[in-house]
Amino acid sequence: MAPLKVWQLQDLSFQTAARILAAPIELALVVMKDLSQNFPTKARAITKTAVGSELRTEVEENQKYFKGTLGLQPGDSALFINGLHIDLDTQDIFSLFDVLRNEARVMEGLHRLGIEGLSLHNILKLNIQPSEADYAVDIRSPAILWINNLEVDARYNSWPSSLQELLRPTFPGVIRQIRKNLHNMVFIVDPAHETTAELISTAEMFLSNHIPLRIGLIFVVNDSEDVDGMKDAGVAIMRAYNYVAQEVDGYHAFQTLTHIYNKVRTGEKVKVEHVVSVLEKKYPYVEVNSILGIDSAYDQNRKEARGYYQQTGVGLLPVVLFNGMPFEKEQLDPDELETITMHKILETTTFFQRAVYLGELTHDQDVVEYIMNQPNVVPRINSRILTAEREYLDLTVTNNFFVDDYARFTALDSQGKTAAIVNSMNYLAKKGMSSKEIYDDSFIRPVTFWIVGDFDSPSGRQLLYDAIKHQKSSNNVRISMINNPSEDINYENTQISRAIWAALQTQTSNSAKNFITKMAKEETAEALAAGADIGEFSVGGMDFSLFKEVFESSKMDFILSHAMYCRDVLKLKKGQRAVISNGRIIGPLEDNEVFNQDDFHLLENIILKTSGQKIKSHIQQLHREEDVASDLVMKVDALLSAQPKGDARIEYQFFEDRHSAIKLTPKEGETYFDVVAVIDPVTRESQRLAPLLLVLTQLINMNLRVFMNCQSKLSDMPLKSFYRYVLEPEISFTSDNRFAKGPIAKFLDMPQSPLFTLNLNTPESWMVESVRTPYDLDNIYLEEVDGIVAAEYELEYLLLEGHCYDITTGQPPRGLQFTLGTSTNPVIVDTIVMANLGYFQLKANPGAWILRLRKGRSEDIYRIYSHDGTDSPPDAGEVVVVLNNFKSKIIKVKVQKKTDMVNEDLLSDGTNENESGFWDSFKWGFTGGQSTEAAKQDKDDIINIFSVASGHLYERFLRIMMLSVLKNTKTPVKFWFLKNYLSPTFKEFIPYMANKYNFQYELVQYKWPRWLHQQTEKQRIIWGYKILFLDVLFPLVVDKFLFVDADQIVRTDLKELRDFNLDGAPYGYTPFCDSRKEMDGYRFWKSGYWASHLAGRKYHISALYVVDLKKFRKIAAGDRLRGQYQGLSQDPNSLSNLDQDLPNNMIHQVPIKSLPQEWLWCETWCDDASKKRAKTIDLCNNPMTKEPKLEAAVRIVPEWQDYDQEIKQLQIRFQKEKEAGVLYNEKMTKEPHQEGPQKHEEL
Repeated sequence: MAPLKVWQLQDLSFQTAARILAAPIELALVVMKDLSQNFPTKARAITKTAVGSELRTEVEENQKYFKGTLGLQPGDSALFINGLHIDLDTQDIFSLFDVLRNEARVMEGLHRLGIEGLSLHNILKLNIQPSEADYAVDIRSPAILWINNLEVDARYNSWPSSLQELLRPTFPGVIRQIRKNLHNMVFIVDPAHETTAELISTAEMFLSNHIPLRIGLIFVVNDSEDVDGMKDAGVAIMRAYNYVAQEVDGYHAFQTLTHIYNKVRTGEKVKVEHVVSVLEKKYPYVEVNSILGIDSAYDQNRKEARGYYQQTGVGLLPVVLFNGMPFEKEQLDPDELETITMHKILETTTFFQRAVYLGELTHDQDVVEYIMNQPNVVPRINSRILTAEREYLDLTVTNNFFVDDYARFTALDSQGKTAAIVNSMNYLAKKGMSSKEIYDDSFIRPVTFWIVGDFDSPSGRQLLYDAIKHQKSSNNVRISMINNPSEDINYENTQISRAIWAALQTQTSNSAKNFITKMAKEETAEALAAGADIGEFSVGGMDFSLFKEVFESSKMDFILSHAMYCRDVLKLKKGQRAVISNGRIIGPLEDNEVFNQDDFHLLENIILKTSGQKIKSHIQQLHREEDVASDLVMKVDALLSAQPKGDARIEYQFFEDRHSAIKLTPKEGETYFDVVAVIDPVTRESQRLAPLLLVLTQLINMNLRVFMNCQSKLSDMPLKSFYRYVLEPEISFTSDNRFAKGPIAKFLDMPQSPLFTLNLNTPESWMVESVRTPYDLDNIYLEEVDGIVAAEYELEYLLLEGHCYDITTGQPPRGLQFTLGTSTNPVIVDTIVMANLGYFQLKANPGAWILRLRKGRSEDIYRIYSHDGTDSPPDAGEVVVVLNNFKSKIIKVKVQKKTDMVNEDLLSDGTNENESGFWDSFKWGFTGGQSTEAAKQDKDDIINIFSVASGHLYERFLRIMMLSVLKNTKTPVKFWFLKNYLSPTFKEFIPYMANKYNFQYELVQYKWPRWLHQQTEKQRIIWGYKILFLDVLFPLVVDKFLFVDADQIVRTDLKELRDFNLDGAPYGYTPFCDSRKEMDGYRFWKSGYWASHLAGRKYHISALYVVDLKKFRKIAAGDRLRGQYQGLSQDPNSLSNLDQDLPNNMIHQVPIKSLPQEWLWCETWCDDASKKRAKTIDLCNNPMTKEPKLEAAVRIVPEWQDYDQEIKQLQIRFQKEKEAGVLYNEKMTKEPHQEGPQKHEEL
C-alpha cells in the first residue's frame, strides 16, 4: 500500500461521494459501507473518479444550510429520525432502538386516529414539550407594601426617565439606571421567621447601592383578630411598619424594619420586645400600645396579605418574586439571591430592549402594566399543574361501546373503557353545546376538561361550578363530567348526578349549560334535599318532558361505569376529585385542596401555549366535523404530550437532493419513519452510519435521504483504519435450526505488509475483554501468519455509573465510599466518589443490586437523602438498582451529613479505616486465596507494585521485570496489573508463575469515564491509566505502591524505595539524568515552556515512581490531575508524553519528591560511569539511534538474557502441564478463581 501523493488526496471526499451516487439506488448504501470500511485499500482506485459539477455545486449549496440551521461544518455527520437528532457519540444502538420503538408507538397511535402520510409527520414534528417558561403572578395588588418607586421618588431624580436609554450602548454587564419600574421585587415573608432578617438585609443592600429595583413587601402573619402585636412578634412588626409608613413614608418604615432585625442576636428569634424598644427609641412621644395593641389603627393589609399569598399559590414561605416570577428555594440564600437578581436584571433588560426597539413598549405606557400583560402572567401558580411529572390517558383506541351498557363496559380493558367514555361524552362550550346536533358554530375547541367528582357532594359541585364559570369566559374550552360517587349508589343519593347526565343527553347547548350551572350551586342541593321538585330548576328553552324521562329512568349504568372507570383506570378512591385536561390526569385532588377558576385559567393557558393551538391548526387542515376535530385535538395532545421529554425536533427543508443525496422511498400505504443522514463518506462516522442505515432498511419502513457533506482540499489520508460494525438485523440460524455462531466481525482481503492493531468500540457501559487468542492483537503482521488471525471477546461486566452530591453544600462528597451487593452478600464491589462531577462507577452483572454507603466513616457521617434513576422509591433507605438491559445505567444519589456529624470531614482520618471488607471483590486472583482482611493485617510486610503492558512484546518485558524484582527483593511482593489491556495468554500464565515464585497478584480495571476527554490511541490511553485514576483504581487497604515500567530491570531490594521518606509529598519520581552530554539537544525540558514552568525544578521521568495513596487521596490529587488533564487535553499539541507531562505540569499544585538519581538509570540520558550505581535500569527509547528495545535489552543489561531464558523454560513447563491436564495443583485450587461480581443465586 504505497502512500498517495498530496495532490491525489485533495478531492477524495467528493470522489468517494461520486462513486457512491453512481451506484444503482438499491446498492448505494452497500457501496458506501464497502468504501468507508475498507478505505485504505480502495483509496487509490477512487482517485481516478471524476466529480460532476452538479454534485459539487449542490453539496456546496446545501452546506450553507447545514451550517446555518444544523450547525454542521463540511465533513461533519448527523442522523435525524422523524426530526429527532440521534447523537451517535453518546447514544448506543440500544438507545436508538428505544427511540424507534417510541416513535413507532406514536406513529401507530396517530395512524389509529386516522392521521396518515404527510399530515402524520407534520403533526409528529410539532414541538409540544411542556415549556420551561417561568410563570409569573400579578403584582398589581394592594396587598403589596412598596418601599420605593423609581418613577416618583426624589432619590432617583438624577436618573434619565426615557425608555430609549435602554438602546444606548454600554459595556457588557452594566446595569442601567432608568427612572422606570422595569424591575420589581416582592418579598413575601413571615416577619417573625428567622430567615426573614437575611432577606430584608439583602433588600436593604439593593436599596442602599441604588440598584434599579422597586422593592415590595408582603407580611404573612396570623390573621386571627384576637391576636395582637403585644403577643405576636409578626403582627407587631407589621403594625410598626404600617405606622411609620403612614406617619412618614415607606422608605423610613423599611429602615425601622432593619433596626428591629439588627437588635436580634444571631441564633435568636425576633420578639415583641425588640419591636417595642425600637419604637420607644425612635418615636418616644407615641404610646406603643396604641400602635401594637388590640385597638391598633395600623392593621391594614393583614387579611389582604394572607389572601394574596393563598390566592397566588406561590408555595411555602419565604417567597421572592421578580416581576411576578418566584425564585427557586435554593436561590434564596443571601449570596445566591444577590447574584441571581443581578443576572435577572440583565436578562430582563434584553427583553425590554427588544420591546422598545420593536415599538411594543413606548414611553407613555405603564411599564408594570406591560409586564403584567405578558402571556406568562397567570392569576395563580399551581404546582400540581406545573409539575414536570405528568400522566396521560391513552386515547388512541376506538370502539363502538358506551357507558350506558355497564355489563359490556366491565369487560373492556383500560384503553377500551377510555374509548367508551370518549364515545359517551357530550360537552358544554361557550357558544352552545357541541352535541350530536350541528350548529353554525364550526369552532374547534383545543382544550377539553373532564371534571371528575361526586356531584352529589359539595366538593364535587364546587369543582364543577368553578369549571363552568371558567368555561363561560373562554371560547377555547369544552367541559364534560365523570361521576365518582362517594358511596354505594341508589336512586336517592344520585339525584344531581342523574340530573346533570339527563340534561347533557337531552338538551340543547344553552339550556344544558344554564341548568347544570344551577345544579352545581349549593342552594340547589339544599333545596332538593329539603324536598323541592327538580322541575323548579328548569330553565328557559328546556325540553322538560324529554329531560324527565331520562332523569326518572331507573337505569343507572352510566354512574356504575363512571365509578368503575374512576377506580380501575384513573386509580381514584370513592368520591375523590380530579381534572382530566386533554387526557392529562390532574389528581387525585386532596379533600381540602383548592382548584378554582384561576387554576382552570392557568391550565388552559398552558395547553394553548404548548400544544393546543399548534395541534388545532393542523387538525383544521383535515376538515373534520367540529366534534370530531375537537376530539382529535384532545387525543393527539394526549398522545404527543405523553412522550418522554427530549430535544426539540428539527425542521429540515433542504435545498436540493437531485445530485448529492441517496433517496429511498417508503412502501406505500404504511406508516413510515422519516430518516435523514448528513454524511462525509470518508470519515469514521460514515464507517458506522452506512452499516447502521443498511440494517434499518431491513427493520423499518422509511423515507430515507442521505446527503453528502464532503470536504474539499484534503491534505492527509482521511481514513486510516479498516472497520466493521457488528449488528445483525435478525437472529440467524444454521441449516439444522440451531442458533448461528455469535456475531462476528470479518476482515477479508487485507493487505499483508502493514502492522495492524485490533481495537473494539463498545457501548460506554460495557467492559469487554479478549478471552481467547494466541496472537498479539496489538501487533498483527499478516505476512508472518499462516491461516487466519482469530480473537474471541467477552462482555465481562455492565457498569453502574452515578453522580453523588451533598444536598447541604451542593458539592460532591469527595472520598465517600459506596458498596454494591445483594441482600445475602452486601459487599461484592465498591468504589469511591470523585470530586469531578461526584462521579462513581461499579462493575456489575444483570440482576437486582443494593447500593449502600460503606460501613465505617462513610456510613457514620452520611446518610442517603434521595436517589434518582434507581429502581426503588426516591425516599427509600435501601437503594435498589436493577440491571436488566444493555443500556447505560446512570443514577443520581444525594447524601446528607447526619446532624451530629455536620463538622466532621470525611477525609480527616478516613483512610485509617480499621474495618474489614473493603473491595472484597478484589481478592479475586490472589494466589493462595488470601482474603483482603489477611492482606490488611500484613500489608506493611507486602510491597505493592503496579505495572501496565499491552502487546506480547511488552508482556515479555513485564515478566522479566517481575522476575528481576523477585530475585532482588526479600520482602513479599504483590503485583497489580491493569487488566483492560492484558492478553488472554498473559492472564492464563500469571497464576502459574505466581504459584512457582510465590508472589501475589491482582488485576484491576477501571472504565475511562465518558465525561473525561477521551484518548483514541491505545498507547496514550495506557499512559492515562498510569496517572489519572490512581485514587479509584486500588482498594483503600493499599496505602502505598510503586509503579515500575514493564521494560525495566530491578537490581536492588525495592523495600528501600517503599520505605523512602517522601517528606509529605503524595508521590516521588526520579528526575531525568543530565550526565550524557551528547543528548543535550534532545532535552526539551531545558528550554522554552518547560524551563519557565519548572522554574529551576527538575523534569521527572514516569518509568518509576512511588505513591503514598493516603496522602494522594487526602489532598484530592486525583481530582486535581483530572481537572488539569481535562483542560490541557483539548489541545492535541499538549501533553505529548501524557503520563509524564501531566505530573510535571502540576508540580506546583501536587508536589513531587525527587528520588535519588541512582533509582533510575537509562542509557539514553545517563553516562556510562553512573551505571554501576544503578538500582534499576530502564530501556528508554533513544531518539538519536532509534535502537529496537530487544536489541538494547540484550546489549545494556547482562542478566536480561538469563531472566528471559528462565521465563521461557517456565512457559514450556506450563504448556506441557496444561496439555497433560495437571495444571491446577492443590495450591492453585484454593484461589477463588471467579473474577468480578458473582452471579445472583436467583439468576
